[in-house]
Amino acid sequence: MSTTPKTEVWQRGPIPEVPPLLQPVAHALLQAREEVEGLMSGFPANYLWQKPAGVASVGFHLQHLTGVLDRLFTYAKNESLSNSQREWLASEGKSFHSEKPVQDLVARFHEQVDQAVEQLKTTDEQTLTDFRGIGRAQLPSTVLGLLFHAAEHTQRHVGQLYVTIHVLRTYPK
Repeated sequence: MSTTPKTEVWQRGPIPEVPPLLQPVAHALLQAREEVEGLMSGFPANYLWQKPAGVASVGFHLQHLTGVLDRLFTYAKNESLSNSQREWLASEGKSFHSEKPVQDLVARFHEQVDQAVEQLKTTDEQTLTDFRGIGRAQLPSTVLGLLFHAAEHTQRHVGQLYVTIHVLRTYPK
């Protein structure tokens, strides 16, 4: 058994078919997926909606990670949000009925990361500075701005998820 730590995704080389300028986005999203998998391994479902010290629940973070990636990548394609995307946004932070809620939320996040990486593969680098409006107000951004924000926002929430899980496991109710 090796004691060598696993290298991070960015240290493993380019992601096949992802344009060079979008490699950092792909690396960050795939790293987040691996970290979520590790963090959620064996996580008890009864902690999923607890809010230690009033912070966002683990369930919220998992829903939000998935939803934000979906929404930001939709805007990057210059598309409007669908009704199902708006419904997902409205449901973030709310529990739902499932036999395996932890596994379902993790699987949904993994699927969203896979979809995002597939979209990166088909993103023309020549469009990275093209204007993209965000939401009904059409707040200004670019394709690259949206994709970069999706990556950094995902990493930020994975960090928050880590702290929340640590608190819940260290100080269980």
